[in-house]
Amino acid sequence: MGNQTAVTEFILVGFSSLGEKLKIFLFLVLLLTYLFTITGNVVIIFIVWVDHRLHSPMYFFIANLSFLEIWFTSVTSPKLILNFLSVNRTISFHGCMAQTFFYFALGFTEFALLVVMSFDRYVAICHPLQYATIMKQRLCVQLVLGSWVGSFVVVSGRMVLLSKLRFCGPNVINHFFCDNTPLFQLSCTDTSDIRRVDSILISTVVLSSLCLTMLSYVTIFFSILRMPTAIGRQKAFSTCGSHLTSLAIAYGSCIVLYAAPSGNSSSDVNKGVALLNTVLYPFLNPFIYSLRNKTVRLVLREAFNRSTTKLFPNLSHASG
Repeated sequence: MGNQTAVTEFILVGFSSLGEKLKIFLFLVLLLTYLFTITGNVVIIFIVWVDHRLHSPMYFFIANLSFLEIWFTSVTSPKLILNFLSVNRTISFHGCMAQTFFYFALGFTEFALLVVMSFDRYVAICHPLQYATIMKQRLCVQLVLGSWVGSFVVVSGRMVLLSKLRFCGPNVINHFFCDNTPLFQLSCTDTSDIRRVDSILISTVVLSSLCLTMLSYVTIFFSILRMPTAIGRQKAFSTCGSHLTSLAIAYGSCIVLYAAPSGNSSSDVNKGVALLNTVLYPFLNPFIYSLRNKTVRLVLREAFNRSTTKLFPNLSHASG
């Protein structure tokens, strides 16, 4: 591929047109957001791993989603953050190809995991007596592995077509990462085949996973309405409500960017929508899926108290 490609690096325009003070402000905001995202998701993975009270299918899926979000936001965020203060906003050709591969592979995996999590909630609420029988450890592992492996295999096939494109210049990408449409616009070869494949692939993955997920939640909704107690209905709605919030962000941003017709997917508006998908959603994940949960808050509170006791034993004795 190197013999066919004249371009060895790309320039990411990002948000370079902004004023210097605004760039510094956004640099600090995005840096703190990225650090909190990594920290929050790592904490969730850790407590799910070490605390037996969280050894259930729901938290197993949440931990996998947290693991995914760490890598998904790390595909684009570090480069985006550095480019706010950097004069040289270049990315190597191979770095660009790797970025677009992992962005779509992890994105497809995320949609698959969201379907799996909605199925888990469907079984828990609509068939609570059969939950332990259906959601066995082996099935949970198979669903997660299928989501990861299937998504990476599908995107690997797409990368075969992308590797056949030639880039002869210019090399300026009007985006903050190597998205598909900006790359197609820079290619000096025919992109109709990969555009067609991308359109079918993204629409199929996004819309089919959305339909499956919404089917689960519609069934859950009618099942909740049939619950005899108001407390049971409230608890079930609270659990599903947080999930639906995350679904609105994840699917809404992707439909605007890829499934819905648009004149220019690298416009300033689409850059802002892409920020929702690559920065905001991974940041909100710990709050939406875990920190609103009473069991998770209890585990975190106990872990904090134990850590405080070890660090400040005198303070603990004094308060006792």
